[in-house]
Amino acid sequence: MIKTNILISFTLLCLIIVSCGICNSSKENKKSTAASSREYATNKIIPGADQVSNYLSFLKGKKVGLMGNQTTIVGDRKEHLVDVLLREGVDLKFGFAPEHGFRGTIERGEKVDNDKDSKTGLPLYTLYGGNEKQDSIVQSIDVMIFDLQDVGARFYTYITSLHRVMELCAKHNKELIVLDRPNPCGDQVDGPVRKDDKFKSNVSYHKIAMVHGLTVGELAKMINGEKWLENGRQCKLTVIPVENWDHSKIYELPVIPSPSLPNHLSVRLYASLCLFEGTEISVGRGTDWPFQVVGYNNPVYGNFSYNPGEKEGMVKHVEGKGQTMYGLDLRQLDADKQKFTLKYILDFYQKMPDKTKFFTRAEFFDKLAGTDELRKQILAGKTEKEIRASWAKELADYKKMRKKYLLYKDFE
Repeated sequence: MIKTNILISFTLLCLIIVSCGICNSSKENKKSTAASSREYATNKIIPGADQVSNYLSFLKGKKVGLMGNQTTIVGDRKEHLVDVLLREGVDLKFGFAPEHGFRGTIERGEKVDNDKDSKTGLPLYTLYGGNEKQDSIVQSIDVMIFDLQDVGARFYTYITSLHRVMELCAKHNKELIVLDRPNPCGDQVDGPVRKDDKFKSNVSYHKIAMVHGLTVGELAKMINGEKWLENGRQCKLTVIPVENWDHSKIYELPVIPSPSLPNHLSVRLYASLCLFEGTEISVGRGTDWPFQVVGYNNPVYGNFSYNPGEKEGMVKHVEGKGQTMYGLDLRQLDADKQKFTLKYILDFYQKMPDKTKFFTRAEFFDKLAGTDELRKQILAGKTEKEIRASWAKELADYKKMRKKYLLYKDFE
């Protein structure tokens, strides 16, 4: 009986020890999980728009305007900034729309009309291509917000809209708040720098590298600092910076920036492929893979084939619509590893049977490039190495200037 009691007691003691061990282990696991959650929260990239408390005080009691589109979202729920501001009682008077419109569904280069936001009734005005009422519109407010997701290429026109907003704010002495977002191609600076104003256009508005390596907040500081606004004016600028991001971090966009850039790979290939828009070569508009395939109506360009048709936001300006295109399928590339290159445009030029027909839109190609030198170098049969050497000095000078305006640690 005594032996039995001792055995029972010993068994109970073992159970208690094991139980305590499990409890302690569980507690440690919970601590570890909590620590991991805190670390994730700490390291999570937080765009300027998500930091509502950091800019709401600038807006209270003021009349506010907003330059935005479908990328103008707040938080993981992807709530539009318009809805957030109105809920917070901000006196929002209007929205300015860039190329592709306020909801991002209008084709490249198409007219963006004045309108009303379908959900809130907010008056919408275009700045794409100018607006004869833009001065009176901006005069009606106290502070302007700019929140557009750029993709890091000089010819992407959202940064042209940034310049126009800054111009208006400086002219009418209005405050401008830029809600900064990461540059998905901010890990590189490359390509020719636009020097001559004769190549200035909506697709080449600033004297910056083709792949500029700036966020819109950093570019706004550069525009102010280099006095690129009319008459050397500067606008009253506040940038709400991104938290937990720097130029070495690859960022995948949570919302597509325009109809022809539907995913991360298309954004990373855009700078290399957009030069084809100065030719008749197709970059996949009118398919499910814009800026992920390249082709022309001749089997000499490759074994891969596709047929451009009509897609939302890609109806009128579709190269090769209704034809079979032959060329390259780039869909299996690792998006994060893609950087600016001339190899695609050089390859297609070299394969073109009649090279005199390659640059069908030579003037537009020069605007995209920011120079006519690149087109002439391609015509002369220069290699990518030789072409890069020709812009090396200007690119080095630009990089030096760029350093002055960085808000985030650089990739180098």
